[in-house]
Amino acid sequence: MFHARTAPTPNKFQYRIFNFYLDLSEIDQLSYKSFWFSRNRWNLFSFYDKDHLQFGKENIYENVKAFLEASGVTNIGKIFLLTNLRVLGYVFNPVSFYFCYDKSGQPLVSMAEVGNTFGEIKPYLGYFQNMKGTIANPEVYIREQKNFYVSPFIPLDSEFEFRLNVPNDQLQIGVDSFENGKRILTTSFLGKKIPFHSKYLLKLFTQFPFITVKIITLIHWQAFKLWMKKIPYIKKGQNLEKQTGVPLGKITEPVPLTRND
Repeated sequence: MFHARTAPTPNKFQYRIFNFYLDLSEIDQLSYKSFWFSRNRWNLFSFYDKDHLQFGKENIYENVKAFLEASGVTNIGKIFLLTNLRVLGYVFNPVSFYFCYDKSGQPLVSMAEVGNTFGEIKPYLGYFQNMKGTIANPEVYIREQKNFYVSPFIPLDSEFEFRLNVPNDQLQIGVDSFENGKRILTTSFLGKKIPFHSKYLLKLFTQFPFITVKIITLIHWQAFKLWMKKIPYIKKGQNLEKQTGVPLGKITEPVPLTRND
């Protein structure tokens, strides 16, 4: 994961992390593949439905499907999720990505589920538009006004730019921020696929112990560095009218879809 801020003061860092790419209809089956994984109960790695978007349904697939349908998406089939799992009971996801297919297996829409340290999330939706699959020419391109409190050092009315590609053997995702039409932050997620297997789960835990704690710790460390550089700080209680994230992902209304025809 690479992160570079260019304004108002440069700040750059790069960390090694890992994520899980899950078929939402097969999560229960994963507990049979590994002793170290569970759904909605404590384990070395755990997936909890309540950690993600909630739209009045019982499980994550039905929640996401109902939300997409309310947003105007139909003929929904498979849904995949790129995210962090809980590690020994704790997780923080700065952003998770859904990749949705129609019932014939064709790519349909993608969704970025952005989270903040206040327990809020906000979804950003976009249609698949090509099959190039590079950060420069992505399969899904979304650019929307943020209107969400993520970093206290980036204005609420700045813009998010998501450049999303389906994770295959390689992961290529870009997330940037724009202020007044100028790119001020570039973030990329690059990686390679390994199988979901008990031996690899243990290896990942050994190589990256308490990775989710590391993520939240590094977020605060980088925020402290920006504060020390005297970058203007926006408090959570400021400009509440521009904040449309929801607590614990309990969304009650659909959101507009980005389409670039």
